[in-house]
Amino acid sequence: MLRRHLLTGLILALSVNRAHCQVGRGMDSGQAGNVHVHVVLTSDRSAGMHLRVQLMSGMGSTPVSEVFTDDRGQAEFNGVQVGEYHVIVTGNEIELTDSGMFEVDRRRMSQAIFVTVHSKEESKPNSAATGNNSVAAVDLDIPADAKKQFDKASDAMARQDWPGAEERLKQATTIYPRYALAYNNLAVVYGHMNDKSHQRESLEKALTLNDHFVPALVNLAKLCFQDGDATRAETLLEGALRAEPSNAGTMMLLAQAQLLNKHFDAAIATVHTAHSMPHQGLAVIHFIAARAFERENHPQEALVELHMFLAEEPTGARADQVRKEVTRIEQQIAH
Repeated sequence: MLRRHLLTGLILALSVNRAHCQVGRGMDSGQAGNVHVHVVLTSDRSAGMHLRVQLMSGMGSTPVSEVFTDDRGQAEFNGVQVGEYHVIVTGNEIELTDSGMFEVDRRRMSQAIFVTVHSKEESKPNSAATGNNSVAAVDLDIPADAKKQFDKASDAMARQDWPGAEERLKQATTIYPRYALAYNNLAVVYGHMNDKSHQRESLEKALTLNDHFVPALVNLAKLCFQDGDATRAETLLEGALRAEPSNAGTMMLLAQAQLLNKHFDAAIATVHTAHSMPHQGLAVIHFIAARAFERENHPQEALVELHMFLAEEPTGARADQVRKEVTRIEQQIAH
């Protein structure tokens, strides 16, 4: 039996995807700090925008939070609870990179973390024009005034000043109506303001400007999950993977959609592809595959996937739940 509530409980913890998102809301400011991540290439140049940056707790395998870099190759995590962390940076054109451990402590309200990433291959001429990545031509010639408003909005988001960020982003899109990244971040702001209607509208607008824009595709897919529309979520995530075919996090979400849509063979294939590449913090993909195998009446294969989950994530509440699932299936086979 497919236990949809259990699937949702295991996966939703991984579904944070905001351009500048808050961590630890409501915590005492004396117990938290801000982390500014700078992603650079080996040439010391900025690695650019749309790279996924995951904040990982020192002992955990589930992301605490997740953001995308802006056009300066920067990402911010605000209100991070004191403790040990590392960040993982992924993207279609770079190798998966781990920052190594660092500490957020009471002595520093904010700190900068520099992560050097290696490109998978030399940049190809005219790659932006060919549509092989998620940067559209409309985002390559942004007027300085619009960029200035965007940067001010980013600062407001870092302060959690959502009305101020909304105002700045609206000004940016007024100056440059084809500013896809600004529309995506405007959706993030509306998400914090619990304005789902305008959140969806902003994401749809971003995608009319750039239908290969991975952050907007993934954000809108997650909104579709919330609305119970797994069919459209699957379509959006397929589009995101066409733009970034090596993104294991997007594969995890696609497998979730495929499972909910009863595309069991497709979900299993997606999980196996994700497993073949670095997927730290995404052990839940094996739970998804186990559910798909179980629905196809292959309990032994489901057990293999659950044991793979436990090998990758041996401790924590999710691991405890998966062990209960292992026991249940083993009892089912025995009878």
